[in-house]
Amino acid sequence: MSKLTIALDIMGGDHGPPVTLPAALKAIQQHSELHFILCGKETLIAPCLQSLTTEQRERISIAHCEQVVEMGESPRSALRTKKSSSMRKAIELVDEGVADACVSAGNTGALLTLAFYILKTLPGVDRPALISMMPTVDHHKVFLLDLGANVNCTAEILFQYGVMGSVLAEQISGIQRPRVALLNVGEEDIKGNAQVKHADQLFRQAAEINYIGYVEGDDIFTDNADVVVTDGFTGNVALKSSEGLAKLVINELRQHSQANIFTRLMAKIALPLLKSIYNRVNPDQYNGASLIGLRGIVVKSHGNASSDAFYYAILEAMKEARIGVPEKIKNKIETVLLEQL
Repeated sequence: MSKLTIALDIMGGDHGPPVTLPAALKAIQQHSELHFILCGKETLIAPCLQSLTTEQRERISIAHCEQVVEMGESPRSALRTKKSSSMRKAIELVDEGVADACVSAGNTGALLTLAFYILKTLPGVDRPALISMMPTVDHHKVFLLDLGANVNCTAEILFQYGVMGSVLAEQISGIQRPRVALLNVGEEDIKGNAQVKHADQLFRQAAEINYIGYVEGDDIFTDNADVVVTDGFTGNVALKSSEGLAKLVINELRQHSQANIFTRLMAKIALPLLKSIYNRVNPDQYNGASLIGLRGIVVKSHGNASSDAFYYAILEAMKEARIGVPEKIKNKIETVLLEQL
């Protein structure tokens, strides 16, 4: 793709332009094929573009939006009363084909509602899902979904998640026949609720999916599966717990490395190792959950994301736009559904 256009909700998130704009400037400087449509208040955006070269500035346009979806605003309110918001405009640009993807760090519930309302789901997909990569042993990664789009999921929806997650793992990570697993309270067949057991049966009937059965919570990080499927409630708890643990590890490394002269000396000697550990567990580089199953590409950044983290969300949108994720998912869903007929 010689030209890639991303619509950014500049106003979204806990911090808004002070975080989103530096990330956009970094991306435009490092990727010559990238074009941005910055959705937000022009008076806040325009002055920040002065540092760009003429060529870089020509690859940015501003879609002025008077309204902002607040982080605590209800999805219904965002849908009904914020028709000129930066979040809605970014999604509409994808729907109109003007942008190849959009990125927002705004209110998750509002983003899900607006994206579902404007873009609609692909044929054969009942509900979109939030999916993101997480680190595993041996420098591999696992795709975990759903991360909070749907708290209550039927067996059929869990099965659709597995199909969509399999496509993303194959296209993004280049994994042939990704291993798909269901998150459960045990690996034994007798364990799990009715939805999980029914979903297990659906997966076993689908030869197109490389289904390996149940995995437990600790298996998320052991490279036993490439895609782990669960409902939005459980997935969100797993994600936030892992991020909290990663921050704890990083904080402990920092504190102990500066405790005294001896530990500071040891930290300098071990600096390459410490950097490697930091880069592996730092949640920022895994920022950018994809809202898959829609007729367009929407990437959700953490609301409290740093500028670096928001930059990684932009990179995720770029990757998905390059390979045409919605079309790939559509084709896979159709193949699997035909197989079950």
